[in-house]
Amino acid sequence: MALVVQKYGGTSVGDAERIRAVADHVARTRAAGDDVVVVVSAMGKFTDDLIHLANDVSPLRPPRELDMLLTAGERISVALVSMALAALGVESASFTGSQAGIITDTDHTKAKILEMRPDRIREALAKGLVPVVAGFQGVSTEHDITTLGRGGSDVTAVALAAALSADVCEIYTDVTGVFSADPRVVKVARRLSKVSFDEMLEMAATGGRVLMLRSVEFARRHGVPLHVRSSFTWEPGTWIVEEDPTMEEAVVSAVTDDTSEAKITVAGVPDHPGVAAQLFRALADRNINVDMIVQNTSARGLTDISFTVAKTDLDAARAACETVREEIGASEVTSDDGVGRVTIVGAGMKSSPGVTALMFETLSNLGINIEMISTSSIRISCVVRADRVAESVRALHTAFGLDARAS
Repeated sequence: MALVVQKYGGTSVGDAERIRAVADHVARTRAAGDDVVVVVSAMGKFTDDLIHLANDVSPLRPPRELDMLLTAGERISVALVSMALAALGVESASFTGSQAGIITDTDHTKAKILEMRPDRIREALAKGLVPVVAGFQGVSTEHDITTLGRGGSDVTAVALAAALSADVCEIYTDVTGVFSADPRVVKVARRLSKVSFDEMLEMAATGGRVLMLRSVEFARRHGVPLHVRSSFTWEPGTWIVEEDPTMEEAVVSAVTDDTSEAKITVAGVPDHPGVAAQLFRALADRNINVDMIVQNTSARGLTDISFTVAKTDLDAARAACETVREEIGASEVTSDDGVGRVTIVGAGMKSSPGVTALMFETLSNLGINIEMISTSSIRISCVVRADRVAESVRALHTAFGLDARAS
């Protein structure tokens, strides 16, 4: 008998018919002899509707109260799924994040899990029940309701799987797995049968929209196998597992894209120790995540530093940079929200020369200028103009032989 954690996203529980389909699948899994823990998101666009409602009510949204509001969506879902299971003769019990023992820090709207105390979940399993847990939420060390940020239900599921030593964590969504590119951008993208944790981390960090980055990090850290599947077809999807050194890896596994970031350049920065630290400390103190960073070669004791941040953080990041600019004596701060990033990812890149050259040649042949470059052992990212991102992705997907063959 295996222990399976199954997470169902918003589209999977979007209406009464979908909820009944989820309950039926859970019942079938139980009937096959496995224990099941279910984690669910809010129905459809319910969370977005709550955010819009909050905006209509007040221009002020205190984070603590916003968390209290948004967790209502998952509480509705768990109750409805439990009712649907009852109609099938499957005994279950619904739990909020706090009841499930998910302890977080005090950072409202984007809390991080500090500790798992799933005693009540274990008790429910021991009684033969199916625990149905609200995703996306927990309780802080100060006993306040918190949320884990967008995609937080994935983190909930993986954290429970790790704490319960589950055999697998199944992530059910509206796609049939992880693809070699966004199928909306590349019509001939292929579904991948298996992806390593390292590859999935890079894909999630550079624009892959199937899994939340933090959930993949958590799964790798605790050795939780992930299986991304469709709740509409129930067919096998993509496994995310530890890299198998005996397997011959594809040179490039996927091409990802991201147009959610903006570029900031701080020009005329004095080139001496401590200046960059001062700049990025100011951003960190405002809880602004910085992604790609490029510093030009110093000329006459001055340099330029460019970096990318989420567009939602652009105004705050610019304000922080303007404050530091005066302190360090830089000449100006400029920003550009018309950029996008295209990335190739593949564990096989580590031992395959010529990958970088082919990527740059492909973009050059299209007349696409590369504004920033960032690399790791299994990733190359290029910042280009946002209106050329889709074209870049399709060309790279073809250049690296990822296009699906016509059947």
